[in-house]
Amino acid sequence: MSGFSPVERTSVASAVFDQIAARILDGTLPVGERLPAERALTEEFGVNRQALREALQRLDQLGLVEIRHGGATRVRDFRRSAGLDVLPRLFLGADGGIDATIVRSVMEMRTAIGADAASLAAGRASTEVRAALHGVLADLDALVAGGGADDAAGLAAIDVRFWDLLVEASGNVCYRLSLNVLRDACRPVEALVDLLIVDERRDVPAHRDLIAAVEAGDGERARARAAALLDQGRAAVLAHFSEEDRA
Repeated sequence: MSGFSPVERTSVASAVFDQIAARILDGTLPVGERLPAERALTEEFGVNRQALREALQRLDQLGLVEIRHGGATRVRDFRRSAGLDVLPRLFLGADGGIDATIVRSVMEMRTAIGADAASLAAGRASTEVRAALHGVLADLDALVAGGGADDAAGLAAIDVRFWDLLVEASGNVCYRLSLNVLRDACRPVEALVDLLIVDERRDVPAHRDLIAAVEAGDGERARARAAALLDQGRAAVLAHFSEEDRA
């Protein structure tokens, strides 16, 4: 393995981690590849052994490598061993462009989580949560009616509040943590996504229908309403990247 760059001393272990992780995730370092010995890596990176070991431990914890004490450290198949923590690093491809496959995966998972969380919330949402949802709906209605239908940032802020309430009301901590990861994954293109899903976020009637289903305790209707709402954004984002591919 060669071509790594010496790193700055301010965050040595993180810089080493970033370089190796990037090469594993983009396939430059293939599954099963044996990493060079620690001495060779410390020389190539220009770091001390402690920093290198810290970086390798982080890679091991994420499921990107397997450290065998007294043996070789090898690249693992992250699709089988890693968790959602690596998702933000997959969003941008090796060439620095957006990976359309990951975009599709993120938007599909967003719809699936939102729909299921809404279904669970229909049976678990407290009176306080239902009141809070109406408060968010009122803010959305006021923003749209007041000429803010194209205010991507304002709509995004309301959208975060709305789905935070529904996901928390679902009582499913896995969905809560997954939502955090999905949002983090979108950070590199957050401004673009906010623009692309404006139609979904300003759809007041669809939000109202979803809240009504939750209030009625109708899990299946809540699921269907949530899926239909979120699918607007999914379709818009995928259409955008399909057009880019054809260009």
